[in-house]
Order: sequence, then structure tokens, then C-alpha cells
Amino acid sequence: MGPAPVDAGFIFVRTGLDGSDREVVATADAVIATEFATVLGDREGPLVSTAEHVLAALRGMGVDNATIEVDGAEVPIMDGSAAAFVAAIDQAGIVTQPGVRRFIQVLKPVQVKIGESVGELRPFAGGFRTEVEIDFTNQVIGRQTFSFDLSPEGFRREVARARTFGCMSDVARLWGAGFALGASFDNTVVFDEARLLNAEGLRYADECARHKVLDVIGDLALAGLPLLGSYRSVRGGHKLNNAVLKALLADRSAWRVVESDTARRPLRGHLEAGAGTVGGLVAPAYGPDVS
Repeated sequence: MGPAPVDAGFIFVRTGLDGSDREVVATADAVIATEFATVLGDREGPLVSTAEHVLAALRGMGVDNATIEVDGAEVPIMDGSAAAFVAAIDQAGIVTQPGVRRFIQVLKPVQVKIGESVGELRPFAGGFRTEVEIDFTNQVIGRQTFSFDLSPEGFRREVARARTFGCMSDVARLWGAGFALGASFDNTVVFDEARLLNAEGLRYADECARHKVLDVIGDLALAGLPLLGSYRSVRGGHKLNNAVLKALLADRSAWRVVESDTARRPLRGHLEAGAGTVGGLVAPAYGPDVS
């Protein structure tokens, strides 16, 4: 991960492709698949799979502009959560860029239904809130809900460590589709029909619901700007998250771009492009106050 200019957003750079690099800006329109993960690509095909975890870390920690270089087809799964990416951001450091921070403010409800899944964005005065409800036939997972108001410290404490999860049958399907090829008990919470299979147990009692919140934050980072609003999903996933975001952006009466007074300040510092081992990330001051 490295720095990017003001208002550049999140830019993935896929390296090692026949000696040339290809870039894709992380936007809702760049999503070309959502079956098992969020896959970004262009006219020539897929470029980066499982983009949602690193995007969640960047958005969750208040970063608005960054370049993410990936030398393979899939962002490394790490431990199945966003914790390693948060640690990388901490190592790189964040600096405030000059200019005004901009947000997308939700003005009216936007709802999408896909089968039994329902997702809705609504106006919300307190920044960004997400609530998820999951309901699995697997009785060990069962029904869980989790609500979260986004802030960097809250993300670090309550969401970042929640890992990817699934049933043994799901893991086999992922492998068969070419996803999560590095999945193991070290980076995936795995259940059979009777019990949790990971010897070390869960990091949170409702870790599955929290990971869904992590996915929401990453998927909605594809708006291009931080969102001011609330998002609720029932039996949701990447496909639903992307569909709701596209429905919002397609309705110009449902949103507007607003500016934050907290970002009207000079640049406090600057990191060199190669600062540290992961580069210097750049971001305006974090804060939901809008003018």
C-alpha cells in the first residue's frame, strides 16, 4: 500500500502481467463478480479478487486515497480478517492532505431485494452506521445481528479482527471456483453441522456477523467517497452490497456530495512515497461533521 493524490480514491495496481502493470480504480462500476468475493476488473477481464478486506481497512481507518499493488489474482487472505492491513496502515502512518474532505450523503431510502436478501441505505445524521442480520441454516452459526457506528478506533477494536467464515461445504465450493486457495484453519472460521472446527475458538461471540459488517464497509468503499448514512442488510453478501450501492449512485435525487469543515486545514505532514515497508498512506482528517 502506498500514497495517492487528493481525490484519487483507492487505486489497485495489478503487477506482473506480461511485464506491464494495469490499474483499476475501486468503484462500484469496476465490480465484475460478487459470487464469493468482490472482484474488480476492466474490459480485458478480472484484475483483483477479494478486494473488500483491504478496502474495509482503508475506509475503516479513515484513509481516503491510497494505491494498492497486488502481484497476483487475489489480495492475500492474511488471517481472514482486516487486522494485518490495519497493522500495515499503522506502520505506514497517515497524513492529512490539503483541501476539503468530501462525503456522499444519503438523502432518501434506497432499497434492493434479491431473493430473501434485503439491503437498504437510509439518511443518518451521525456519520456512517451499518447493521447486519445473518440467518444460516447451520445451527452453530444460526441467526446473528451486529450494529456498528464507523470510527477508526471502533473499527480496530470491534470489526477488524473478524475473520472470513463458512461451512466445510462452502470451503470446498470456494476452492473449486478458484477462490480462497490459501484458506485454512489459520485464516478461516470453519463450521460443520455440529460444531466450530477451529481449535482456538472465536475472536468474538458474534464473529460471523461482525465479518459481514467488515465486508459491508469494504464493499461500500467502492462509492469512491466516504458515505454519510445508515446501511442495513438481512441475509446479505457482496452481490447485495454492490447492488444497493449502484442503486444509490444511479438515483441522483438520493444523494449529494457534501464537504467537511474538519478538513479545512493545511497539510500537517508528508510521507515519502516509499516510507516504511508498505509505503505512506495519505488521508484527510477523519470526521463526519459536514457543512
